[in-house]
Amino acid sequence: MKSELERMLLQLHREEEDPYGFACARNPEPTKNMDFLESLDPQILVGAAVAVVVIAAAAYLFSSKKPKEILDLTILLLVLLVSLDPENFKDFKLVKRTQLSHNVAKFKFELPTPTAVLGLPIGQHISCRGKDGQGEEIIKPYTPTTLDSDVGYFELVIKMYPQGRMSHHFREMRVGDHLAVKGPKGRFKYQPGQVRAFGMLAGGSGITPMFQVARAILENPKDKTKVHLIYANVTYEDILVKEELDGLASNYPDRFKIYYVLNQPPEVWDGGVGFVSKEMIQEHLPAPAHDIQASEFKSLQTRILRCGPPPMNKAMAAHLEALGYAPEMQFQF
Repeated sequence: MKSELERMLLQLHREEEDPYGFACARNPEPTKNMDFLESLDPQILVGAAVAVVVIAAAAYLFSSKKPKEILDLTILLLVLLVSLDPENFKDFKLVKRTQLSHNVAKFKFELPTPTAVLGLPIGQHISCRGKDGQGEEIIKPYTPTTLDSDVGYFELVIKMYPQGRMSHHFREMRVGDHLAVKGPKGRFKYQPGQVRAFGMLAGGSGITPMFQVARAILENPKDKTKVHLIYANVTYEDILVKEELDGLASNYPDRFKIYYVLNQPPEVWDGGVGFVSKEMIQEHLPAPAHDIQASEFKSLQTRILRCGPPPMNKAMAAHLEALGYAPEMQFQF
């Protein structure tokens, strides 16, 4: 362990140009390294906190080194903890499969080390590669339900459709198989306090990015953002991650509100019925208002996130426009 850390540290201080800004031999100022730390997603930093013991051990091994050099090593260790590669597919082993319903399962994949994090910023997704029933390659985006505070693994909740090409791949997966993944992907970027309140409109499996964002916000004690979610499905059995969503509502009653809508509800049902309407949006999502000081603090506004089947997305966009939500207040995953 010590020789490997020494090798990495020597690599950091080579008298060569370092395109990643880690080397300090020609850059005595710590600004690049500090900027790198500040640029990391908060969830990545939370997950990387489990490596404190390793970093402390490294600091002990290199106690003769300067604090700046220890900072370089810490940054390198954080980078090595990130499992994703945005350019190349990497294989992750399936270690557990839990059937949640007749066509929904939770897949748990192992990361390279017990202290590794996936390295997925809040609200972004991964590309998964597999083969359809004809043996042809297929690539499709998915959003894990885990965060980078969940170290050593990531999970996908997958609804498998009869004619879905990638659904076939997941349906055939067994423990011990590997899934090819690359990322992160996506246009959504979030920082704590970016908005005062999020309104979310989700349908079916479109709940996964919403759940990821909501959980990241609510589990961050420094983030005071409120989240209001309308989640639509056909039947009660179609509701994904319901136990987890209800847990968030129970644990954060002042910050998280959820309203379920079913097209075919059971006999006893206290949620919405039919399709999501303008009236439901008015009642359950934050109003389309900029902050009083919006001209100076444009980030302090309401924002609506949408993710669902194309017909739902189209209908929700029309509802939101009619209700006065400006385009910059909306984002579709």
